[in-house]
Amino acid sequence: MRFAVMGGTGLIGSKVVKRLNADGNEAVPHSKSTGVDLITGQGLDEALAGTDVVIDLTNSPTFDDASPDFFRQSVRNLLEAGRKAGVRHAVALSIVGVDQVPELDYYRAKTLQEELLAAGPIPCSIVRATQFMEFVDSIMSWTADAAGVRLPATPIQPIAAQDVADAVAEIAAGDPLQGIHNIAGPEVFPLDELGRITLAARSDSRTVTTDDSAGMFAVVRGDVLTAGPDAYLAPTRYSDWLSSHKGP
Repeated sequence: MRFAVMGGTGLIGSKVVKRLNADGNEAVPHSKSTGVDLITGQGLDEALAGTDVVIDLTNSPTFDDASPDFFRQSVRNLLEAGRKAGVRHAVALSIVGVDQVPELDYYRAKTLQEELLAAGPIPCSIVRATQFMEFVDSIMSWTADAAGVRLPATPIQPIAAQDVADAVAEIAAGDPLQGIHNIAGPEVFPLDELGRITLAARSDSRTVTTDDSAGMFAVVRGDVLTAGPDAYLAPTRYSDWLSSHKGP
């Protein structure tokens, strides 16, 4: 099968390309650096020519109120080019609980992306993942200073990027779901406790203070960012991931 991976040079995209090619497929990474621009449409028709499946792993350049416009334009361009090229399956990566946090501009934008894809002319699959283990350091940096880190106790179920990529590749190689597939890591942590575990593993002496008003995840209510009983639980535990990732 031939796959066009939009955002194929990024954290998840590069791993998806590698996995699909290792499985005997032809997966081609596309991004602005390879001459494909989903906003202007530049290079899109050429990228999708002869493609069976398109995987959208692109991301908005900002997380603010400009992000809905990014996804509105990029999805429309991608679906139109895919329709013309005869693409038979479109796959997108989204976020577990994304439609349950309307207070966040970026989550509203990702929800719009899902809606546009589902209403489009190409049979589709949406893979929703919980927060990536690779992003924990970035999350802490938002509310960190020299003395410590402030984090809310929001429940988080972190998943390794490689596990995300493997799941995306598997779904993309199958028949369109015409629905949502949820994936998550095997463990749930309060975000503040996850911060303490991370700093301890790095021999970082800073302290984590529980502050339910700190950072982006402060607006999340309850456990909506954790997976339900229907989710696929990936194998990588956070302690094992930390052991193999000694720094940000």
